[in-house]
Amino acid sequence: MAAAIYVAVNVLMSGDTSQFMYLEDAEIPNHFIMAGEVFLMCLVCFLSIKYKKYYAILISLVGTIPVLWMDLSGNAVEGSTHLRIDTFAAVMYLIVGIVGILICIYASGYMKDYHHHHTDVVDRSNYFLALMFVFLGAMFGLISSDNLGWIYFFWEITSVCSFLMIGYTRTEEAVNNSFRALWMNLLGGVGFAAGLMYTNMYLNMSNLSEITAAGASEVIIIPVTLFAFAALTKSAQFPFSRWLLGAMVAPTPSSALLHSATMVKIGVYMLIRLSPVMQGTLTGVMITVIGGFTFFAASLLAITVSDGKKVLAYSTISNLGLITACAGTGTQEGVWAAVMLVLFHAVSKSLLFQTVGDIENCMHSRDIEDMHGLIIKLPRLAFIMIIGICGMFMAPFGMLVSKWAALKSFVESGSVWLVLFLVFGSGSTLFYWAKWLGKICAVIHQSFELEDITPRSEMVSIIPLTTMIVIMCFAFPWMSGNMVQPILSEAFEGTIENVIGGSDVIIMMIMVAMVFMIPIGSRILSIGKNSKMTMSYVAGVNAGDDRHYIDSFGKERALYMSNWYMEDYFGEKKLLWPSIIVAAVLVAVMLIVVVGGNI
Repeated sequence: MAAAIYVAVNVLMSGDTSQFMYLEDAEIPNHFIMAGEVFLMCLVCFLSIKYKKYYAILISLVGTIPVLWMDLSGNAVEGSTHLRIDTFAAVMYLIVGIVGILICIYASGYMKDYHHHHTDVVDRSNYFLALMFVFLGAMFGLISSDNLGWIYFFWEITSVCSFLMIGYTRTEEAVNNSFRALWMNLLGGVGFAAGLMYTNMYLNMSNLSEITAAGASEVIIIPVTLFAFAALTKSAQFPFSRWLLGAMVAPTPSSALLHSATMVKIGVYMLIRLSPVMQGTLTGVMITVIGGFTFFAASLLAITVSDGKKVLAYSTISNLGLITACAGTGTQEGVWAAVMLVLFHAVSKSLLFQTVGDIENCMHSRDIEDMHGLIIKLPRLAFIMIIGICGMFMAPFGMLVSKWAALKSFVESGSVWLVLFLVFGSGSTLFYWAKWLGKICAVIHQSFELEDITPRSEMVSIIPLTTMIVIMCFAFPWMSGNMVQPILSEAFEGTIENVIGGSDVIIMMIMVAMVFMIPIGSRILSIGKNSKMTMSYVAGVNAGDDRHYIDSFGKERALYMSNWYMEDYFGEKKLLWPSIIVAAVLVAVMLIVVVGGNI
């Protein structure tokens, strides 16, 4: 973490937005990378045979063997730059180095409690923690790499690591879900490998920076489309979203890491890198439509589930869809919104997953319906949960302001569909977050506090993340000027306009002040005044204790309040598979028309 912060601060403060670190003599590292690719392929084949999932072997061989042949036959182009550290890499360093390592610290305490409650699962905590650090190492390697062959190697490491982490418990459900994640991400790896071979053998290019600097053309757009396809699989966009939903069977630190700092962020990282090249192309249009559709459909699906981790999973897919749509526009406003969304989503979602994990350990349930009155039952965790939820959808937290920039980008792109996706998707997002927030804050009489058994090692991670969300609200203008604007300067030529103006900053500061002043003012005004808690209205048949009522037969029954999940309207059984099919058609059209048509 210290090293990541040191490098990132030096890059951000130096003012050199084109800082590169060259690695020209890479013969020995290249041999290590080829050996690593062979090892990953053999590992996938071995585990596929062990669990009789033979289809994964085929996909792994199709992706890896052609790349190895290209390297060994001398067809690979030896570029002048293998490593690159620019502003965007520095920003990603902060996400992976701070959020990722905090999740690892959280995991060190969480895994003890996990195995205490799950005695049927073999304790392999050291193996799990090792996988987390390999995961983070692969992320640092991918972010730092400019050579496409190196990016592909680290890309595949993350696929295998997520596969191993999801299958940690070795139950039948965990194995099936882990292999679903594996084959979907390996399929994306095949697309990346195809783009890698095309750029090396036909375009005589080996670096990602060469692709982004070449500008949009019929030749360049082919590998860009293949890389974008790979990014869709990593970011769990429809039709590839089911692997991320299945990842919930793994322990909570795995979910937090996959959703916030590593796996899914790789896809949107690649799309943001490719964004200037996609502007005005059919690939950009299709990526934007797929992202917008995913944002809207996943937000509707999040309304219909009560499992806390599943709501967070659909929320992740939805927000990644918005980031994908922003990157597909290829505009400055779109890239600005995408980077800001990545920053705020990483911190908020990591905090929410960790808090839900702790609530599950304390209450033995992660169902939202069981979190009724959580503000009384577990006040510390409830307060942290409220801040995390507010960070996802309320003003002046960055997610909402970033959506405003996304709306501006969509309006300028001239697409009515994208504006509709954003407006109605944001409306349904507000609905499921407000439901959850209301459930936490709703209190009935005689509520009692539960024992908070969250260990100190987990709070070492949760408290800094909570603090970061609040600080980022105040630091929003600074982040825009010193972190995001330099990224735009690197990605786009010509004059770079400020997306956030002076009047916008003033409005945000007023919002920040009101967020804190309203509850403080209400508290001050209530001092010295008598207040009482009124009984819940139950059609005049309240039994007197606010927990029971008298039914039509004169019997006393327990009072129960529940949210409305609208499963009959757009539940998973009605909406999930149609959404997958629609998105699959869109992906197929993009690949056939762009790649097939230009070849």
